[in-house]
Amino acid sequence: MSFTPKTPYLTVDGIIELYDESNTFQGIVLIERKYPPLGLALPGGFVDVGERVEDALRREMLEETSLEVSELRLLGVYSDPSRDKRFHTVSCVYICKAHGTPKGCDDAKKATLYPLAEIPLEQLVFDHRTIVEDYLRFRGGM
Repeated sequence: MSFTPKTPYLTVDGIIELYDESNTFQGIVLIERKYPPLGLALPGGFVDVGERVEDALRREMLEETSLEVSELRLLGVYSDPSRDKRFHTVSCVYICKAHGTPKGCDDAKKATLYPLAEIPLEQLVFDHRTIVEDYLRFRGGM
């Protein structure tokens, strides 16, 4: 008889800090979700079995925004059982750096750059408003 533990789903979310060609900070990238819950979100997704969390983050950022990210820094782990109405997820949230033009792909209908002062917090789904507010505090911008 084998034992299969019941645990939350492991996910990653990325706060992509986008820089221009002269390495000047422009803002962060948010996606418009293709599937429910609809709305704006941080790019992210599920960690595959056998995959490192950092590798899942790089993969998901590329899949949803067409951006290759670097300089990963863990912002925090978000585990409130009510953070996703579909099921219990635990997300490792990273701040990362990218250059280029975001383009929505895969589960993202659209990927858009937002200067920090223009982030539409009220449109963020899941607990992403809390995450972005934590990020802004971390940056000293709130």
